[in-house]
Amino acid sequence: MSWHVAPITLDNLDDLPKRCRRCVFWELSETLGKQAVEFGSVELEKEAWVSEVLLEWGSCGRIVHVDGAPAGYVIYAPPSASPRAAELPTGPVSADAVLLTTMQVMPEFAGEGLGRMLAQAVVRDLTRRGVKAIEVFGEARPGTEPGCMIPADFLRSVGFKTVRPHPRWPRLRMELRSAMTWKEDVEAALEQLLGSITIPMQAAAPVERVPARS
Repeated sequence: MSWHVAPITLDNLDDLPKRCRRCVFWELSETLGKQAVEFGSVELEKEAWVSEVLLEWGSCGRIVHVDGAPAGYVIYAPPSASPRAAELPTGPVSADAVLLTTMQVMPEFAGEGLGRMLAQAVVRDLTRRGVKAIEVFGEARPGTEPGCMIPADFLRSVGFKTVRPHPRWPRLRMELRSAMTWKEDVEAALEQLLGSITIPMQAAAPVERVPARS
């Protein structure tokens, strides 16, 4: 099984599941979202949102392919780009954080560790860009069908901590500075370990003298 993680762009946006491709829960306020559904323009609104975020902020998601087939994706953006975040009971998102909105792994690829892989890809990208923290609204009572929020139990399992409890939609946070410190600590420990290892030098083999010709 071969897998490949790539940034979400307008070129691969249609690789998202149809349900998610046509969902603007995070991209529009509740009122504008209902209007987009009535006018049948949700796909255009989604594409316009991705285009705007890419131009003004940069990469806003990752998609993983397994053996060439779309297997999962994750989307994240500044809180200002997600009006619905301010409408939730545990909002708003902290000003120093990026909002992780959606993450989904296709049912046929469940149990392969792709969700954890996508979470690590987000951490690497945002840490490299100097972001201090990631926040996310978890789903404390996930149903059998995938929703617009990520199960809170999964988020805790990959390192998020609850900062605003709620019986249904807790807000969780991961400090990226601590993630970077952990990486630096590991590298320092490896460097110290390798520096303390002395490799014995091999004794030089005796040189055989060749008798001189008379």
